[in-house]
Amino acid sequence: MARTHDTVVFVPAWNEEANLPAVLAELATVLPEADVLVIDDGSTDATADVARAAGAAVVSFGENRGLRAGIAAGYHEAAERGYAFCGRVDADGQHPAAELARLLELVRSDVCDVAVGSRFAAGEGYDDERYVPSPGRRFGIGLLQKAMHLRLGRPFHDPTSGMAAVNAKAMLVMAEPYVSGAPEVEALLRLQAEGLRVGEVAVQMRERASGKSKLQGTKAVKLVLTVIGTLVFFGWLRRRGS
Repeated sequence: MARTHDTVVFVPAWNEEANLPAVLAELATVLPEADVLVIDDGSTDATADVARAAGAAVVSFGENRGLRAGIAAGYHEAAERGYAFCGRVDADGQHPAAELARLLELVRSDVCDVAVGSRFAAGEGYDDERYVPSPGRRFGIGLLQKAMHLRLGRPFHDPTSGMAAVNAKAMLVMAEPYVSGAPEVEALLRLQAEGLRVGEVAVQMRERASGKSKLQGTKAVKLVLTVIGTLVFFGWLRRRGS
């Protein structure tokens, strides 16, 4: 992928041919100064084809390797190609490009090394009740928030958010292979260990454009347990991974 700007936005995608064209069109309109990269996680549909048709660069895995591999690959490509800044959004249409632009501006202005978009934080004209999850999800989210506060020593409202902007220093940290099933949480712990500045920024997110979330029912419960396990055993996991 030839670098034409100082910023790249990557999109991890697995069988998202229906949602991806609108996501890429919005990025092109709102962030024309950014290159776009799709990490195709072994899709069996036309994800890679629709990405190329929209002008995005594509890195395709030969098989489905999971989100943690897609995230690491996105940040690795950004660092390898010498980008100064990198953004990430998901392929399901939940993350407005205008909100990512706000996060990138914070990082560009050196307010923080990493800006994470949060559905549950207040500020920027958003209150903390704009997103109302189901009772089951509310319980899980509350549990995760308490666990994150204990582990980080500060409140963090949306630890599994897939919308973020980072600078070159943070790219290197976030490009390392992930050893847990909660890569976003693992990344936050790595960043704290490296002394990098992480800002949580209130954003508005949308519902999926189409299809069903891959995190429902028992998968959602498993995610909560995985996140808590990552928080508790992070040091051991990191030593094992190295």
